[in-house]
Amino acid sequence: MPLHPQVEALLNLMAEQGGAPPETMTVAQNRAMIREMAAVSGPPEPVAAVRDDRAGDVPVRIYTPEGTGPFPVLVFYHGGGWVIGDLDSHDPVCRSLANRSGAVVVAVDYRLAPEHRFPAAVDDAVAALEWVHAHAAEFDGDPSRIAVGGDSAGGNLSAVVAQHARDHGPALRFQLLVYPAVDAADQSPSMTENAQGPLLTVAWMEWFMGHYLTGEQDALDPRMSPARTTDLSGLPPALVVTAEFDPLRDQGAAYAAALNAAGVKTELRESPGMIHGFLQFGAAVDDSRALLDEAGAALRAALA
Repeated sequence: MPLHPQVEALLNLMAEQGGAPPETMTVAQNRAMIREMAAVSGPPEPVAAVRDDRAGDVPVRIYTPEGTGPFPVLVFYHGGGWVIGDLDSHDPVCRSLANRSGAVVVAVDYRLAPEHRFPAAVDDAVAALEWVHAHAAEFDGDPSRIAVGGDSAGGNLSAVVAQHARDHGPALRFQLLVYPAVDAADQSPSMTENAQGPLLTVAWMEWFMGHYLTGEQDALDPRMSPARTTDLSGLPPALVVTAEFDPLRDQGAAYAAALNAAGVKTELRESPGMIHGFLQFGAAVDDSRALLDEAGAALRAALA
């Protein structure tokens, strides 16, 4: 189908505001841009409690929903190409997920490149999960009901952490992978069809990779490209979300198919007319709010 009219209107509004292509901007300018885009998520929803903490050396923000605990837990990794994004850029999304899932959401402020290159983000993502499991009782969480989730680079980290947890613990109940980057060497048709975006372009992806990776060999490392792991059996059930006009569309769909083929119960949620990043468009795009509702319901069912 064509680009959704609500997405097209949002893109036109962004274009009217001007700005250089992101891949020509500095890291600082890109980081400021994604923080400003948080406004497109709409007003932050109230939750029962929000507090900042540290998972060892890793800053986290803990969102507690209304209700009586102990609550299940979603460990959330934000998107942003491992270079941009932070606790504030995804604050509205985390609040919405806490309310819709009935789970405590622990958002992870992992180290970013280029200051901290691969695999620093992976190390922080694993450390945060292990801290959550060990300290869940301190924030009224249930260590036996933990899921991981994230968008884009955060979907990548979620998939990587799920594979690590399968082999080393703790046991996970679910993985929420929203337009995840799972194969850094992907050459599928969507990488050509959607090379110019809109929003996420191949040029911008190359900018991210250039800041995050230490060399070409990193692209084939399963901690960078979890789709290249030889054995996907035994992983937790998954919801994989793709967007029609996204360079990452085909690799997300292929990963969902590979998970199902390995015996992992996986639902693929294709999103016609949508673009990369639409999870954060709740103030302007109906399907963004629908995705939050569906993701929350899937988490609630998996963590019941």
